[in-house]
Amino acid sequence: MRKFDTKVQHLKYKVLREVARQAFNDNLLESVTDIPKTIIPGKEATMRCCVYKERAILAERVKMAMGGDKSNPNVIEVIDIACDDCPAGGYEITQACRGCLAHRCEDVCPRGAITFDHLQKAHIDKSKCVECGMCAKVCPYSAIINYKRPCESSCKVKAISMNVDKSAKINNDKCIACGACVYQCPFGAITDKSFILNAIDLIKKSNNNTEFKVYAVVAPSISSQFTYAKLGQVITGIKKLGFYTVVEAALGADMVAYAEAKELSQKGFLTSSCCPAFVDYIKKNFPKIVPNISHNLSPVATIAKYIKENEKDVKIVFIGPCTAKKMEFQKEEVRPYIDCVITFEELQALFDAKDLDITQMEESVLDNASYYGRIFARSGGITDAVRQGLKEQNLDFNYKPVTCDGIESCRAALLKASNGVLDANFIEGMACIDGCIGGAGCLTHGAKNKSEVDKYGNEAMEKTITDAISVLKTTKRK
Repeated sequence: MRKFDTKVQHLKYKVLREVARQAFNDNLLESVTDIPKTIIPGKEATMRCCVYKERAILAERVKMAMGGDKSNPNVIEVIDIACDDCPAGGYEITQACRGCLAHRCEDVCPRGAITFDHLQKAHIDKSKCVECGMCAKVCPYSAIINYKRPCESSCKVKAISMNVDKSAKINNDKCIACGACVYQCPFGAITDKSFILNAIDLIKKSNNNTEFKVYAVVAPSISSQFTYAKLGQVITGIKKLGFYTVVEAALGADMVAYAEAKELSQKGFLTSSCCPAFVDYIKKNFPKIVPNISHNLSPVATIAKYIKENEKDVKIVFIGPCTAKKMEFQKEEVRPYIDCVITFEELQALFDAKDLDITQMEESVLDNASYYGRIFARSGGITDAVRQGLKEQNLDFNYKPVTCDGIESCRAALLKASNGVLDANFIEGMACIDGCIGGAGCLTHGAKNKSEVDKYGNEAMEKTITDAISVLKTTKRK
C-alpha cells in the first residue's frame, strides 16, 4: 500500500530516512555528502536534466533535513536550485483572442505593454507588464488569463512572490507557516525545516541515561494516517523508537474545549486558538480581533504543560500533521512545554531508519481522551467540542458558531467580525482544508481521513469531556 500521496513526498521522506539512519548510527557528519549518491546511485537522471543537478538538489534537501538555514526564523524555506521548472506565470494572451477592433486591452494598459501582430492578435511585453490585470478585466472574450505558479495559488496570504531569477521568495512577515505551498509545489522546491535530528538526540540521550524521559504526544489526526497498519501498531512503533510513552494530544483538546466553553460564555465572542497558523493569520491581518482570540494554549501545549507540571525530568516531542507547530513550539509561551516537533512524514522516516516493520508489532492502547477531544482533528470538531463543554458545565449561553477551514473561509468570517456584521459568536478557524487531517505534514490527504477520525472518536472509552479530564487527573503516565 502506498504510504504517501505524491512522489515529491516520497523523495523528501527518503532524504529524511537516510539522515535519520546515519544519525542513529552516529555516522551523520561523515556521510552527509554521500547521502545524495545513496538515494540516486546510478548515473542516469530520473527527475532533472542531469544526475549532477539531481544530487545538488538532494544536497540542499539534506540541509533542510538537518535543520535548514539557522539565520532564517521561518520553518518554510525555498530550495532555489530546485525552483526553476515552473513557467514564470503572469498575464498571458490565449488563443481566444479574436483580434477585435476595439483594442480595449491596449487602451487600458498603463505601461504600453500590449501590441498587435499583423493578424491583430494581442501580445504582452513582459518587460513592461506590471501585472495590474486591467487588460484581463476589459477583454470581451476573456482571452487574457493570469497564470500563477502552484505555490502562489496555494498561498492564500499572498506571502509568495518571485525573485529576479524567477525562483519563489517567501515574505516572512506575511507567511503563517501553514505549509500549503510545501504540499502543492510539484517539484518540492518549497519545504519545511526538519527537527528530526533534535528528536533523535533526545531519544538517544534518554536511552543512555536516566536523567529524563521522552514523551511522544501524538495529534488525533494520527488515526487517519499510516493506513497500511493498525493505530495500535503505530503506537507500539513509537515506543520501539525509544520514547518512554505515548500520550494523546486529544487529552489536551478535552481540557481546551472545557476551558474555551467557559471563556466564551464570559466574553461573548471568541475565536479558537488551536491552529497556530490561524492565530498567526489573525495577528498579522486582523489586529482588532486579537483580544478575542481564546487565551487557552493549543491542545498539545496544554497537555504538555500538564505533564511537565506533574512529572519530573520530562522532555516532550509532538508528532502531528502541522508545519505551523514547528513555529509554535519556538514561541516564548510554548517553548517551556514542548521540546521538539516532527511530522507524520518524519515519523515514517524514523520507523524505516530503524528498520521497524510496525505491521508485525503488537498493538498498544492510547490514553483515553473523549470523543470530543479526538475529533479536534477535523473541521467542525472544535465547534462540537465547545458545544459539549457548554452543556457539561451547564452554562446558559446562546451558542452561534461558524466553522472555517482554509484561509479563504477564515478570512470571510474574520472580515465580517471585524466589521461587526458576523452572525456568530464563535469562530472555529483551521488554516488547512478539512482541518488538521489536511495538514502539510500528513502522509495522506483526502475525504476518507474524516471518517477515520470519527471512527477513532467513537472508540473512546470516556464518553464525556468531564470524564476524560477526571481520569487524566487521577492517572499517572505509564
